[in-house]
Amino acid sequence: MAHIQKIVTFLWFNKNAEEAARFYTSLFKDSQVLAITRYGEGGPGAKGSVMTCDFQLAGQKFTALNGGPQFPFTEAISLSVNCDTQAEIDDLWNKLTADGGKPVACGWLKDRFGLFWQIVPSVLPELLNASDPERSNRVMQAVQNMVKLDLAALKQAAEGR
Repeated sequence: MAHIQKIVTFLWFNKNAEEAARFYTSLFKDSQVLAITRYGEGGPGAKGSVMTCDFQLAGQKFTALNGGPQFPFTEAISLSVNCDTQAEIDDLWNKLTADGGKPVACGWLKDRFGLFWQIVPSVLPELLNASDPERSNRVMQAVQNMVKLDLAALKQAAEGR
């Protein structure tokens, strides 16, 4: 029997769920489109059009729904990606802001589908460790002054340089 992920992130798109899923799966290793279901006679979408698209990103399952325009994404929900290098941050940032995506602030961006992402160095929680409040404050100030996060600058802020 196949393992079923207990909690699956469900994303509501207007009408481009499959396009979004295919784009997202192109960005991460261990990612693929798993299944596509289509609307039948009962709608509410046009018969044969994509209703849901199940996909996996870095081994984690998601479902994308073509539900219509009534519920757009907001900053209240985002996908956070831990990156080990500046090259990985830059690559994901560039791909997710391309073709209509928008940089926001503090490592956040909005992709062309309207979904919000946080592209962050995996070392950030360690740099923000509250055991040294002055260090933590320097790093937080640096984060707040950045749009795309700069790993080297964050490490310099942690060191007090």
